[in-house]
Amino acid sequence: MSGGRAGRVEGKVAFITGAAGGIGAATALRLIDEGARVVAVDLERRQPVLQQLRESLEDPSALLPVSADVTDLPSLQRAAERGHREFGSLGIVFANAGVLVPEGPVEELPASAWDSLVSINLTGVVHTAQATFPLLKQNPEGSSVILASSTAGIRGGGNSSGYTATKTALVGLSETWAHELGPYGGRVNTTHPTAVGTDLVLNRDNLRRYRPDLPDPRPDDVIEAFKRGKLLDVAWIDPADVANAVLFLASDEARYITGAHLPIDAGSTIKWG
Repeated sequence: MSGGRAGRVEGKVAFITGAAGGIGAATALRLIDEGARVVAVDLERRQPVLQQLRESLEDPSALLPVSADVTDLPSLQRAAERGHREFGSLGIVFANAGVLVPEGPVEELPASAWDSLVSINLTGVVHTAQATFPLLKQNPEGSSVILASSTAGIRGGGNSSGYTATKTALVGLSETWAHELGPYGGRVNTTHPTAVGTDLVLNRDNLRRYRPDLPDPRPDDVIEAFKRGKLLDVAWIDPADVANAVLFLASDEARYITGAHLPIDAGSTIKWG
């Protein structure tokens, strides 16, 4: 925050899963820049990264690194309770933690891949809700919950049964939870980004899906393939583009928006929908 202006989420407390990198880290920084304090949740092995993120801040006290695993409900409950204890009333939740694993046709989908996608992308979001909603319902100012879906949550594509199933399920959950939190002044929405320039997307295993002709494809090798799916002239978007959308949905600017599904996709879902 600069120039002494009031931030768009001034004084609010946010709980972000998968906060150590990519979209999660970008969103934590964006919310802090607009006046929030952030309970930054990630795995134990990612804590050094969260500490570096904290130390990079002008006010390190605005970010509280907490170790938890979204597949382990008690660890998330402890994280939420610690954030509430140290920062006060929880008002924003960004259920961001997720994985993307290479998939083939459904008959070739390993049980281990399906289980990993469901346990993190879907059950992990349910656990996040179970850990935080009791605290959100206590906030007299209301709350905003954002679930990190995907363009795959709007339209399916081949060789992505597990990922598409989990991201589509979040749409239904957000509408269900909008009913459950509404009486407490809570809003629930989803974000649906296209490919984002993070390690989750631009890793070699994932890039081989787009350039199977290359043994070791790099991001530059898939630019044209990624651009073909969009109306705007861009191969992938930046984590900051998603962070800006989360900020909007978390702010009072979106105070009457709930049960909505926001594409951040350079026009890909209407091009191919």
